[in-house]
Amino acid sequence: MQHGEAVPADIDPARPLTEAGRRSVGAVAAHAAACGVHIDRIVHSGKLRAEQTAAILAEALGCRTVDRVDGLSANAAVQDAADALVDPTRPGSLAIVGHLPFLDRLAALLVAGDCTAQVVAFRNAGLVKLVPAEFGFAVAWAITPEVARG
Repeated sequence: MQHGEAVPADIDPARPLTEAGRRSVGAVAAHAAACGVHIDRIVHSGKLRAEQTAAILAEALGCRTVDRVDGLSANAAVQDAADALVDPTRPGSLAIVGHLPFLDRLAALLVAGDCTAQVVAFRNAGLVKLVPAEFGFAVAWAITPEVARG
C-alpha cells in the first residue's frame, strides 16, 4: 500500500497525512475489510505518513502486528527488501506500507523479475494484492480510493 496523501514538506517537514489522505486510506481500508481482506502483519518505513497509513489499515482490518522496518524508503534497494520480507512459503499475509518509486519497483521485481518493468502503478492510498504464482507473484487485485468510494 502506498501511504495516503501527505502534507507538503514546506508546510510540515514531518509530512503527516492530510485530512483527505486519512479519509482515502480509511475508505480503502474499510472497503478491504468489507471484502474480507485479512492481514497478519503490516510493516512500514517509519516515516510518519507511512506509520499513520499502517495504523489506519491495521485498525480497519484488525491487524495487531505493525512494525517499522528499515529498507522501505522511496529509493531503497528492492532486492534487499524482497529477500528480507517476501517468502511465499511463510504462512500469513504481509502488507508493506511505503513510498514511490520503491513500491512500483518491488512489485515489478516480484511479478516480472525485473524492477524496471511497469506491472502496477501505485498511487496514494492504493492497496495492491500480490499472490504467489508459478513463477514469482501475480497481481490479484487493487483497491484505489475511487473504487473504495464507489
